[in-house]
Amino acid sequence: MNKEQLMGYDKALKLTLETISPLSDRHVVDLAQCLGRVLFEDLYSKVDSPSIDASMKDGYAVLSDEIIHAAPENPLQLKVIGTAAPGNLVRHQVVPGTAVRILTGAKIPDGATAVLAQEFAVCTGENLRVFNTAEPGRNILSRGADTRTGQLISSKGSRLTPGLMGILVAAGYGRLPVHRRPRVAILATGDELVIPGQPLPEGKLYASNLEMLKAWCLGYGLPTTFSILTDNKANITEKIKHAIATHDAVITSGGGWTGDRDFVADILDSLGWEKRFHSIRIGPGKPVGFGMLDQKPVFLLPGGPPSNLTAFLQIALPGLLKLGGHTSPFLPRIMVTLQKRLQGRHMDWTEFVYGNLETRDGHTLFIPLKLTSRLQSMANADGVIAIPEGVTSLDAGTAVPAQLFS
Repeated sequence: MNKEQLMGYDKALKLTLETISPLSDRHVVDLAQCLGRVLFEDLYSKVDSPSIDASMKDGYAVLSDEIIHAAPENPLQLKVIGTAAPGNLVRHQVVPGTAVRILTGAKIPDGATAVLAQEFAVCTGENLRVFNTAEPGRNILSRGADTRTGQLISSKGSRLTPGLMGILVAAGYGRLPVHRRPRVAILATGDELVIPGQPLPEGKLYASNLEMLKAWCLGYGLPTTFSILTDNKANITEKIKHAIATHDAVITSGGGWTGDRDFVADILDSLGWEKRFHSIRIGPGKPVGFGMLDQKPVFLLPGGPPSNLTAFLQIALPGLLKLGGHTSPFLPRIMVTLQKRLQGRHMDWTEFVYGNLETRDGHTLFIPLKLTSRLQSMANADGVIAIPEGVTSLDAGTAVPAQLFS
């Protein structure tokens, strides 16, 4: 297969995301189960938060205009007529010549127009000596400042972070509607593979790709099962059929190319899958495939570790995240500066380069890793950048987007 017959990376990714639709299952779950999940629908605030005009500091509720000339050399005397505490009714009204002792979160008493921070006053009994000003609204959090009733708080497809969950609680939610997480089956093929932790016979190798893919899936909260399959057509066929029947997506690792024991693509053809592509113009990761079987996505990943990881991160992971309802199904990205010049393999290909990130002089440097040891280089990488189609090289000092692994 020559390069003219291969699909480019951008088109392959676009086709993958256009083909996959989010799962339609709506689950309403407790907050403790929501972290990292994806909202099923737009959520609007049920309440005003705060529900009152509240103090942002410990201090004194005052009339702002009355203390406009207060200063250390010109202190003003006021009378403290009571205390306002969070959650308690405030029965006092601030009038000229008075102040109310107020604690953070308490309701602003009637009449008060500002809160003077306690460090700018000295209180002795009922006598308050004020030596600073507080403009109207100072240290007052207005009702609805955090959320207003009916305000859109978060949109469908948003990933639930601790901060977002906090504001949704403030908006009146105790349980949240989320997408069901896709169930993913990972099938690794190869007579040479050994389950991690078992004795390693000569000529065999541990299924490191399998564990790496499983870890990535679990990192995104995707329920995952995995199997190691021998290079036997009947066995692989039955395992794929069972995986399709019991999962929402299937990933195969190895056995998907054109070798004598690479059966996966032929088996999928015999099962009637709707192939979208099998091999694209990326390096590493060229032999990646994608299609649909029984309306469920199937991803064919090559067996070599760099190709396996690249194909997963650049094609399979975005597809799985789209299936789970993510509206931005990509790794997080930041702009980085290249530490050294990078050379691509071919003008018509997208080349992915793994590297470390270092902060120097206010810039985040991307330091490419040498693939002298495939697994060690991948294990130590902080992220990956792309030399895109149409570009043969990127000079040192160039600013480029990097996909982050954490």
